[in-house]
Amino acid sequence: MPVAVAVVFDDTGRLLITRRAATAHQGGLWEFPGGKLAPGESVREALQRELAEEVGIHITQARLLIRLRHDYPERAVRLDVLRVDAFRGEAHGREGQPLRWVEPAELSRFSFPAANKPILRAVDLPARYLITPEPLPGSDFLPRLEAALRRGVRLVQLRSKRLGESEYLPLAREAVALCHAHGARLLVNGEPSLALASGADGVHLDGRRLRDLGERPPLGLVGASCHDATQLAEAAAKGVDFAVLSPVAETASHPQAVPLGWARFRALSDEATLPVYALGGLDEADLADAWAHGAQGIAAIRGLWQG
Repeated sequence: MPVAVAVVFDDTGRLLITRRAATAHQGGLWEFPGGKLAPGESVREALQRELAEEVGIHITQARLLIRLRHDYPERAVRLDVLRVDAFRGEAHGREGQPLRWVEPAELSRFSFPAANKPILRAVDLPARYLITPEPLPGSDFLPRLEAALRRGVRLVQLRSKRLGESEYLPLAREAVALCHAHGARLLVNGEPSLALASGADGVHLDGRRLRDLGERPPLGLVGASCHDATQLAEAAAKGVDFAVLSPVAETASHPQAVPLGWARFRALSDEATLPVYALGGLDEADLADAWAHGAQGIAAIRGLWQG
């Protein structure tokens, strides 16, 4: 069943949520407004109609946030979720339903349908995910990280293939402190124990660590690197919060890898049940294309490190 959903933000960054009627499917739970597509309707048309009927507003600016499928015991739904950043009118419950504007950090206090879980994750994640280059000894790594944070990066993966734990751990602690000072989160690319020891906000798993993962580690965020549908499904099954899917385009770091291209990226991300970042040969100029093809945003090393 095709369903259009709107994550509506006001000009202070709060989100609009409404409560389902007790007699409805998943009754009594909170949700983002929206509804089923009528025959021949586009997602945008369906949302314009549903928002006018339900809460009395008209969309003036929106983009795709996430597309996903969810299987309930009694039905399967395909959700097209738009992020609405501008609208006309004053939201009110036109059908008598309770309505609230809430801060993103408050969403965990409310009970949502299971299908909304990936939407809540997508709302929590920024559009840009910086993967750091190798932090070579004696380099200006931390000043350049701070420069990226000043440019607005709010999610960072600290990645190193050369440093041993005795060198990586103190650097991670410094990088965590720097990120937190700028309101950003840092994930360690390594073992979950290293993330816990460094005070990081989470861990990013490579293919081997994802394959070997048993229980989800007790961390705020868990990301994973994926290259195909099997890995995306495994990441979702193991409770990973988001995936990075690559390579979308040709990259200097992996010239032998065959690029997915945007069409294949979209096909894979559409079948995923978690937010997916696009990675591989991308920079800020590719963000609109990434959104248009169902990505949470872009992940990049050079594209976000160099400024």
